[in-house]
Amino acid sequence: MFPTERFRNKHILVGITGGIAAYKAAELVRYLIQQEAEVRVVMTSAAGKFISPLTMETLSQHAVATDLFPENAFSGTHHINLADWADAAIIAPASYDVIGKLYSGIADDLLTTIWAAIHCPTVIAPAMNVNMWNNPILQRNIDELSKLGYLFCPPEEGFLAEGYSGKGRLAPLEHLIQYLYRAVHPAPSSLSIKKVLVTAGKTEEPIDPVRVISNRSSGKMGLAMAWEAFARGASVKLIHGPMVLPHPVDMEIVEIATAEEMYQVVKKLYPECDIFASSAAVADYTPAGPVSRKIKKKEADLTLELSPTVDILKDCGENRTSGQQLIGFAVETDSPEETGAQKLNEKNLDMIVVNNPREKGAGFDIDTNIVTLMHRNGAREKISVLPKLDVAFRIFDFLLKNQS
Repeated sequence: MFPTERFRNKHILVGITGGIAAYKAAELVRYLIQQEAEVRVVMTSAAGKFISPLTMETLSQHAVATDLFPENAFSGTHHINLADWADAAIIAPASYDVIGKLYSGIADDLLTTIWAAIHCPTVIAPAMNVNMWNNPILQRNIDELSKLGYLFCPPEEGFLAEGYSGKGRLAPLEHLIQYLYRAVHPAPSSLSIKKVLVTAGKTEEPIDPVRVISNRSSGKMGLAMAWEAFARGASVKLIHGPMVLPHPVDMEIVEIATAEEMYQVVKKLYPECDIFASSAAVADYTPAGPVSRKIKKKEADLTLELSPTVDILKDCGENRTSGQQLIGFAVETDSPEETGAQKLNEKNLDMIVVNNPREKGAGFDIDTNIVTLMHRNGAREKISVLPKLDVAFRIFDFLLKNQS
C-alpha cells in the first residue's frame, strides 16, 4: 500500500452501508488516519448490524453519524455541515439499495441525505451478491451515475458470503485507495484523453530452469507512476516483470519475465501511446545460451557467457513519433547527474529521473525515493525524500510544466 502526503489534512467522509463487507471499512479508515487525513464516518442502520459504530469511532477518533434526527443532539443542519466539510467522499461498501437511491434522488436517511448535498468528488465501491451485481437495473444506475461524475471502484471476483464465487466482493483496500487518491487529486483531468504506457519492476534472465540473472527492483516506483497517470485521468497500460505487489485496477496489465519479452510488448504498444514512462529495471545482459537442465555445482569455477539485451528506451527514442513524450529512469551510483544528462541526450528523451541507491531514503524495495528530474530543455529539479507516489506526482507535474 502506497503511503502519500496527498491525504494529509484532507477531510474524508466515509459512508458505510449494510452488508458483510462493512467490516472492511475499518481497514480503510485506519489507512486514512495513518496518512494524517481527517475522517468522519456515516453509517446506515443496516451497517450497524454488521459492524459496531464504536469500532469506527475508535479508529476515526470522532463520533459516528447514524441518525438523521438524533435524540438529545442538535440535528438541524447536521447533514449539510458534513457535506460541506468533505474534500472527498467514499461509500464502501455501497449496497444495491443505496446505489438505487442515489440514482433516483431518494434521501430518506442520514447517509443519502448527506450525499444529496455532497459537492466534492465521490467514490462508490459496490459490494453485493453476483446476481444483484449483474442486475441490469443496477448496471443502468451505475452507468448513469458515472455520467454525472461519480467514480465507481469495481468489485472483485471471489468467494462470496453465500458460499459460492462470483463478482461482487468489495474491492481490496489498494483499489479503494487508488480511486480515493484520484478523488483528492488537484489535477484529475491533466492527462485526460492521454494514453500512458508504463513499465515497472525487474526482468529475470534464465541461466537454467532454476536460476536467473535479475536485480533488486520491487516495481514500486513503476506502480506509483501508473497510479499517478490513472489519477490524472489517463488511459493506462502497465507492463511489469516479476513482482509481489498487488495489481492496480482499471488499466490494461501485461506480465512479462525477460527483457526480450518486455521489448516485444513495448514495441507493440509504444506506437499507440502519448507518454512512455520507462520505469522498469531491465537487465542489460542475458545468458547467451540458457540450458534446459540444471547446471550441476562443481569445484571448478563457472564462466557464464552473457549477451547484451536490446536497449528498449533507446529504441523507442529512435522510433518516436511527433507529440510522443518519453520519460527515462536511471539508477546510478557514480556521477548520477552527469550520467543521467548523457543518457537523456543519447536516448532522445524528453526527461530523465535519476537516483542514487546509496542515498538513505532512495533505492530499491522501499516506499520513498530521492531523485533529480532533468528535462531536455535544461530544466532541473531536485526532489528530497518523499513517498514514491508523491515523487510520481512531481514527475508528471515537471513533464507537463516543461512540455513545449
